[in-house]
Amino acid sequence: MIALIMAGGVGTRFWPLSRNSKPKQFLKILSEKSMLQITVDRLLPKIRMEDIYVVTAQSQVELTKKHLPQLPEENIIIEPFGMNTAPCIALSAQYLARKYDKSEKMIVLPADHLIARRDDFLNSLEIGEISAEKDNLVTFGIKPDYPATGYGYIEAGEKIDDQCFFVKQFKEKPDLETAESFLKAGNFFWNSGMFMWKIETILKAFQDYLSKVTQILEKIENKWNTKGLTADISYEYSGMPKVPVDVGIMEKAEKRVVILVDYGWSDVGSWKALYDISQKDENNNVLKCKNEIIESKNNYVNSEKFVALVGVENMIVIDSGDALLIADKSCSEDVKKIVEKLKKDGKEELL
Repeated sequence: MIALIMAGGVGTRFWPLSRNSKPKQFLKILSEKSMLQITVDRLLPKIRMEDIYVVTAQSQVELTKKHLPQLPEENIIIEPFGMNTAPCIALSAQYLARKYDKSEKMIVLPADHLIARRDDFLNSLEIGEISAEKDNLVTFGIKPDYPATGYGYIEAGEKIDDQCFFVKQFKEKPDLETAESFLKAGNFFWNSGMFMWKIETILKAFQDYLSKVTQILEKIENKWNTKGLTADISYEYSGMPKVPVDVGIMEKAEKRVVILVDYGWSDVGSWKALYDISQKDENNNVLKCKNEIIESKNNYVNSEKFVALVGVENMIVIDSGDALLIADKSCSEDVKKIVEKLKKDGKEELL
């Protein structure tokens, strides 16, 4: 099996620690290892290092080498610039098709997720491998334990066995009332953003459902053949449709299977999500700083400075040295709006 780790994002909801110069997947926010390093370590009992690939933007190649010095340099697949998961996966599948038999299975996963129980995760890969062998496009659905509004959902249809179901449909992030109805129905799972398929299966799916991608891949392949894998493909790549693989392929395809998993998963997508999975003190505070606290609870603080909290609740305080974020915990998803505004205002030094 081949592993493809998608590591090209910026993680705007983790501003001000996550920056263009050091995005979220390179931060040590869960342990003394970066999230990218944790993701690779999770795979190693089953997949050899020489069969692990990282696809990332040109601007993050040197960071990837620094964090994964043991990864062969040719195992870094370079996007000229970030687009979305459909172009990213298509480019990678075309790259892998040059090195492997096209019947080889590939697991595709983000670089910045938490999975608490590694053995259960590895076992699910074996189940996925069996399903992918039958030319299915496989995704992994997380058993929900609360009505989350921050995740997309997968509605399971016909049962294949205790863990595998045919996909009925994908659902976008719901409002609370809809999420509660999903939880009550019992056949809706969180969309983990992890996939498995044979190289030839996903390339055929692009041909069937996003033919423009296939046309561009042919041009990229021709350039690779004539000028080598380090050729500048930015012009060709810029024509890719900027869509997620869920929308471009999975929502349209016929042979779709979801594997139900429950292994302590979180996409760690925001400061609140990180607070939720972090160890807390007796007042439900997470304090990564020297501190003094008076009548304050349910807060998340990350700072190299001494921090005093007096009479505050449900706050996020993040100090990066040159920027300070103070937000209500319930608004942590909106941190990306600050990044959008900084970009609009031309404050590049803060990005």
